[in-house]
Amino acid sequence: MTNKRAVLPCRLQGLIDLSQHNLLSQGLKGIEKESLRIDKNGLISQRPHPRSLGSALTHPQITTDYSEALLEFITQPYTDIKQTLAAMHQIHQFVHPELDGEMLLAASMPCGIDGDLSIPIAEYGTSNVGKMKHIYRKGLWHRYGRTMQAIAGIHFNYSPPLSMWPILHQLSGSEAALTDFISEAYFGLIRNFHRQGWITLYLFGASPAICKRFFKTRPQLLKDFAEFDAGTVYLPYATSLRMSDIGYKSKNQASLKINYNSLEGYVQSLSAGINTPYAEYEKIGVKVDGEYKQLNANLLQIENEFYSTMRPKQIAKSGEKPTLALKRRGVMYVEMRSLDLNVFNPIGIDESSARFIEAFLLACLLYDSPLQGDNEFHINNGNQLLVATQGRNPELILNKNGKTISMRDWARLILLDMQPICALLDQGTLDNPYQMALQQQLAAIENPALTPSARILHCMRENRQEFGCFASRISALHQQYFLAQPLDAELRQKFTAAAAASLQKQKDLEAQPQPEFDEFLHQYFNQA
Repeated sequence: MTNKRAVLPCRLQGLIDLSQHNLLSQGLKGIEKESLRIDKNGLISQRPHPRSLGSALTHPQITTDYSEALLEFITQPYTDIKQTLAAMHQIHQFVHPELDGEMLLAASMPCGIDGDLSIPIAEYGTSNVGKMKHIYRKGLWHRYGRTMQAIAGIHFNYSPPLSMWPILHQLSGSEAALTDFISEAYFGLIRNFHRQGWITLYLFGASPAICKRFFKTRPQLLKDFAEFDAGTVYLPYATSLRMSDIGYKSKNQASLKINYNSLEGYVQSLSAGINTPYAEYEKIGVKVDGEYKQLNANLLQIENEFYSTMRPKQIAKSGEKPTLALKRRGVMYVEMRSLDLNVFNPIGIDESSARFIEAFLLACLLYDSPLQGDNEFHINNGNQLLVATQGRNPELILNKNGKTISMRDWARLILLDMQPICALLDQGTLDNPYQMALQQQLAAIENPALTPSARILHCMRENRQEFGCFASRISALHQQYFLAQPLDAELRQKFTAAAAASLQKQKDLEAQPQPEFDEFLHQYFNQA
């Protein structure tokens, strides 16, 4: 990449002028990773969450997502991405010996499922909080089916260093309070990510093929795909079918117009979805014959039901609604949700990819971010869908600001904008890891065969393997890798103690006097 951008964004230039650009590398990075437990035959586990891993309700690092079989690992955030990845690696080292012959599926798209009822919904005990988490998942089943909820991915959590915000605030000349300015800047980051985040699907998408079993409950969708072999369907140029219409999408949510132009607008529009009745869900019923089928019959049961590629986040206090946490204390970090599991890496993400993502999110923050127009939501979604299903097509055309542009040309521009940021992040290093990461992804833009999605299809063809067999083979290799690298005794004891403490915490919670669940739910939804 020889061309250089002539003018740096004002925020970046201001940091350079004040000799504060060293702050760029001090942002916090955390990772959440979902993995489906499968048995030795490659089938989804029917066993409960392993007790030796602790309580899925109260453990801070090891929990479950939708299914009892869908593990979720969470690192705390670190300034050094190597520490974040090391923490995720250690969780895997602890978990694998506790799986009793089972494995973690290396791929995002589930294999070894046999219809919705083969996917056990996660259980969280008898406390009101635990019941609410379980009923919410039952609601997702009745609304969308269980199969879609068994898809796994990586969430990348990011926040710039706290010490950088007062400087950016001063540079902006904004008269808003610092907390309000921070939230405003985060929403600018989110808008830019929605415009350009399709690039993460191209570069890191790793779900170009799907087991035919995935469509057992929705066989009509099979016609939209080409047959790869007897057990697999695919799209020739697909990058991330996980992020397409058969993955984390909901036509029922298409009417939601979530406002990303301000924190107030976001909270109001998301709250409207939670409070708007939806006829199709009213037919399901809420409490039928004394049993809850869903938390409510509204367009969204709770905030998390709205799927977005990025969420503004604030740590909620016990029992506090996420929208209220945002309203009261502003945005604390962003959660990027569009990453597939990298099947070629034992923990699902490698250091080079993580460094690229960090630099990309910084670019989304530092470059200007116009307010989102009325039609932009549909344009952004359209671009994302095209890249998810056709991203490796060398002739692919996208919509940029209402004008057509080749995907490859736009991708080059995005990386060009990242170049000065990567150079600053690399200051003081010997191996220039951010610039190396940038060059690696530029090579993938110029040669689609280097993308994970292309590599997966190549491996399947070379080995004449169905997707399920390919994914199981890779999963077994990852299992062997971790079993050959046991944790040292001190670290294992820490994990064991954390698991025991989480079980006790759940036991103590369930022993406390609690209101009737109906009253608990009423109080939760009527917080103000």
